[in-house]
Amino acid sequence: MTDETVINATRQWLEKAVIGLNLCPFAKAVYVKNQIRFVVSHAPHLDGFLEDLDRELDFLAAADPEEVDTTLLISPDLLADFHEFNDFMQLAEAAVDEHGLEGVLQIASFHPAFQFEGTEPDDIGNYTNRAPFPTLHLLREASIARAVAVFPEAETIYLRNIDTLEKLGIEGWQALFATTPDDAGGNPS
Repeated sequence: MTDETVINATRQWLEKAVIGLNLCPFAKAVYVKNQIRFVVSHAPHLDGFLEDLDRELDFLAAADPEEVDTTLLISPDLLADFHEFNDFMQLAEAAVDEHGLEGVLQIASFHPAFQFEGTEPDDIGNYTNRAPFPTLHLLREASIARAVAVFPEAETIYLRNIDTLEKLGIEGWQALFATTPDDAGGNPS
């Protein structure tokens, strides 16, 4: 799978689900300003993926937020099993601490089979965190704080997202990504 294919599928997910359904009210601004860095890791093993994460943590911490505000580190080749991916997140969080970036950067996780604790695999609420590929979203805490300050009741976003997805349903989610002759995208679920 080429980097272009992986990035295009991720962009489609961002445009149609994250921004299109307003699952993250903060995503559109950085997306339209081209402040999202898309990085595809083809690491053949977890150590290599952690090295890619190390590089991206350093890059994002040093980058001008006006140029690059956030990074999506995408792994199309590893961590297909959600439970392995979930376990890996402990290592990812430890990398933030090892780089001295706690309170500066944080990581959100997205996966094609994402499942919140206490839910069934096919619960529609899980789709709030379902991306085409295992993805680590590196975010600046200062950017989150600014976004939350201008968004009233930011803590209710999750509940609003569940409501949006329940109204949409699985069929509606799948229809978002249905391929048409003019659209080379695919279904990220």
